[in-house]
Amino acid sequence: MDIPNYDIKDIALAPYGMEKIEWAYRNMPVLRAIEKELIEQQTFKGLKIAVSVHVEAKTACLARALARGGAEVALTGCNPLSTQDDVAAALAKEGMHVYTVHGDDEENYIRHLKMALSFGPDIVIDDGGDFAMLLHSDMKHLVPGIKGGCEETTTGVHRLEILKKQGQLAYPVIAVNDARCKHLFDNRFGTGQSVWTAIMATTNLVVAGKTVVVAGFGMCGRGVALRAKGLGAKVIVTEIDPVKACEAIMEGYSVMTMDEAAPLGDVFVTVTGCKDVIVGRHFNLMKDGAICCNAGHFDCEVNVAQLKDIAVSSSELRHNIIGYKLNNGNTICVIAEGRLVNLASGDGHPVEIMDMSFALQAQSARYIAEQKEKLGIDVYQTPEVIDNRVAEILLATKEITIDKLTEEQYRYVNSWDF
Repeated sequence: MDIPNYDIKDIALAPYGMEKIEWAYRNMPVLRAIEKELIEQQTFKGLKIAVSVHVEAKTACLARALARGGAEVALTGCNPLSTQDDVAAALAKEGMHVYTVHGDDEENYIRHLKMALSFGPDIVIDDGGDFAMLLHSDMKHLVPGIKGGCEETTTGVHRLEILKKQGQLAYPVIAVNDARCKHLFDNRFGTGQSVWTAIMATTNLVVAGKTVVVAGFGMCGRGVALRAKGLGAKVIVTEIDPVKACEAIMEGYSVMTMDEAAPLGDVFVTVTGCKDVIVGRHFNLMKDGAICCNAGHFDCEVNVAQLKDIAVSSSELRHNIIGYKLNNGNTICVIAEGRLVNLASGDGHPVEIMDMSFALQAQSARYIAEQKEKLGIDVYQTPEVIDNRVAEILLATKEITIDKLTEEQYRYVNSWDF
C-alpha cells in the first residue's frame, strides 16, 4: 500500500497549530529535560515509532521529542473528536507522518490507524489499545518487527492484561498508566480539572448548587468528584466495587445505584471503563435538562444509541450539546456525543500534568529501545527509576528539595536488625 506522508484536514492550518505547540512546550520543563538527553544521545536513531494518542499540542511535544531523539514518527489519533486539525497540520508541515482528521467516521478512523502502523514501527505508543487491537487482529504481520509498546490508559492496560492472561499477548508492553507519576496526577488531577473545564466551557452553566452523579470511583472518578465538590456541587457516586464505595462514603459522598441516582442528578459523568453505565431506563427517570457526558476512554458508557431510540426528536441546543426530547416531555442533554468529554469538548488535561505523563512515555520508549533484546512478552510496570526521575526533575524545576535517608535510616527501614 502506497502511504502518503500525511493525511490531514488542511496543511494551511499549520501556523495556528504551531502557536499551540510552542505554548505547551514552554510549560513542559520535564519533557524538555528528557528531550535534551534524547537529542544528545540520539536514543531512537534508526527506529520507527508509531503513536496513537489524542492529537493536540501536548502530544505534539511528545512526538517532536521522539523525532528529535532520532526516531521516524508516525502519529494518529485515539479518538475521532479529540484531534485538533491545526496541530496535526503543524506537525505535518515539519515533515512528520500524520494521519488524522477531527470528526473522522469509524471507517476513516480505522484507516488512519492502519496508515500509521503501515510503515512498520519498532515501538508503538498506545492510548486505549487501538494499535494493540489491530496488531492482534488485522495487522498481525507487523508483530515480528515490534520491539515493545507503551500504554497510556487504565482501559488499555486492562485489555492488555486480559490478552496476557489468555496467552495471546504478542509483544512486551510497559503499563505507563500504572506509574505513580501518571495515575496519581494525570488520572486524578488531570481528569478532575479538564472534565470540569470542558463541561463549564461547553454549557456556560454554574456547577455550585447542582447535584453531580459520578459513575466510577477509580483514580479518575476521584478527581472528577473532588473537583465537583470543590466547585460547590452535591456529589453522588455510583460504584460496583464495595471497597471503592466505602472510600467514597468516607470522603463524604453519597453512594447509591444509578437507578436511584438517575432522578436526582443534574449532571452525570461516567468514568468507569465499562459499557452501558447509563441506559434507556435511566434516561426515562432523569430530570428535564439533565446533562450526560463521559470521561472514560470509549463512547459506550452513556448508551447514546438507546437514547436516540427512545427520543421523539433531537436538536443541537448549543455547540457540542445535543438535546434528546423524550415522550414524557423531558429533554436529556448529551455533550460531545458521549465521547471523552475533556478532549472532545475541550483541550484535555492541563499542560503541566501531561508534562509528567509524556516524560514517562518518552523514558519508557527509551527503556524499550535500550532493553529490547532482554524483554520477554509481558505487561511490565514502569521501572521505579523512571517514575522517580520524573518527580525529581519536576521538583528541581520548582526549586524544591526534599529530605533523604541517612545511611542509618536506610539500614533501619530495610532490615530486621533494629
